[in-house]
Amino acid sequence: MKRPENTNVHLSLPAVCIVWQTAMIILFGVFMRYDHESDAHWVEHRKHSNLTDIENDFYFRYPSFQDVHVMIFVGFGFLMTFLKRYSFGGVGFNFLIAAFGLQWALLMQGWFHWLDADGKIRIGIENLINADFCVAGCLIAYGALLGKVSPVQLMVLTLFGITLFAVEEFIIISVIHARDAGGSMVIHTFGGYYGLSVSWMLYRPNLHQSSRLQGSVYHSDVFAMIGTLFLWMFWPSFNSAICDHGDGQHRAAINTYLCLASTVLTTVAISSLFQKHGKLDMVHIQNSTLAGGVAAGTAAEFMLMPYGCLIVGFCCGIISTLGYIFLTPFMEKHLKIQDTCGIHNLHAMPGVVGGIVGAITAASASIEVYGHEGLVNTFDFMDKFKDMVPTTQGGHQAAGLCVALCFGIGGGIIVGAILRLPIWGDPADDNCFDDETYWEVRDKS
Repeated sequence: MKRPENTNVHLSLPAVCIVWQTAMIILFGVFMRYDHESDAHWVEHRKHSNLTDIENDFYFRYPSFQDVHVMIFVGFGFLMTFLKRYSFGGVGFNFLIAAFGLQWALLMQGWFHWLDADGKIRIGIENLINADFCVAGCLIAYGALLGKVSPVQLMVLTLFGITLFAVEEFIIISVIHARDAGGSMVIHTFGGYYGLSVSWMLYRPNLHQSSRLQGSVYHSDVFAMIGTLFLWMFWPSFNSAICDHGDGQHRAAINTYLCLASTVLTTVAISSLFQKHGKLDMVHIQNSTLAGGVAAGTAAEFMLMPYGCLIVGFCCGIISTLGYIFLTPFMEKHLKIQDTCGIHNLHAMPGVVGGIVGAITAASASIEVYGHEGLVNTFDFMDKFKDMVPTTQGGHQAAGLCVALCFGIGGGIIVGAILRLPIWGDPADDNCFDDETYWEVRDKS
């Protein structure tokens, strides 16, 4: 049965944006306050604690925050501009849901992690980084739905996605005590399977009617490659941004750097091997070259060793590229999952690989490799976890991966059921992947 044409969001989109932004203003007024390092009382605190301004956490974290922020708005945004007639939607809706999502994330994560005894959330530079991480999960999910949903659906997707993310992150990091500095499990596995599950629920049997637009042209691939390069360059900052100052942050940047480099070579090799006459497919180069950064996330601050990083990147380049060649068409034909950007190959599978690598690396950790203090500091064996041993930590890492999978798949099915309701102004099957549905397109050449 053909879906009815009902893409008028003339009232619903403004209403959602105004009402939800008003709600953010009220909630921020009630709950949000500056932390001691961003409050005007910092001067007094600094003098009392014999500190200098340069010791303010802003100066340690802001360079990483800048890099992560660029990844969210420029990297993810331009990566989604590969469709020939959906560049406005790719970068524009990415902008919209990221701007809303980071506000909701500051509140949700604040309620779980940063709530003071007086019921206020104290906000600082680290909160901004964590909010961007939270938004990344929803942007990943958007990749599976690119071109097939309305902006109102995307706002709903983000509202529930941020909420689910905050809960699963709290369970994985605080309750289970898994380590996941770069978010292989918390961000990529959750976001990937959340998006895929929503896409499964929103399956369009007649999507072939828009097949003329479900592809790229030369200039759209170049724009998407800009997003790839921004993501590739700044991924070491992403994985190291919230690590402990010192060796952990330093090691996370090195590990990610090496994983990414290795992934590029195997992606090129597999792409050439499986394409006619050995030519490269730009889809693989835009996406699979980033898979190593995803897989490096969980074990980013662990002693993975330089050669181990190259092995992880080597494997991810192969897995991700083969996923684009074989798994994506299989999933669409047999599992009814239409994955526009191939997030299963870039985020979901490498995220699972990253979780497994993290569990193995944690379980095999030893005092000989880390030293006693290094082991305690890296895995946070303190307070109620002071008696934990590496083998047990490995089990907790595996449990964290299971939680991410459950929240991603289960939450995606529930949210997908909500988004199936015929009230959101989503495009008809023969009108997907086209900016003219929701944007004023002046130059139609």
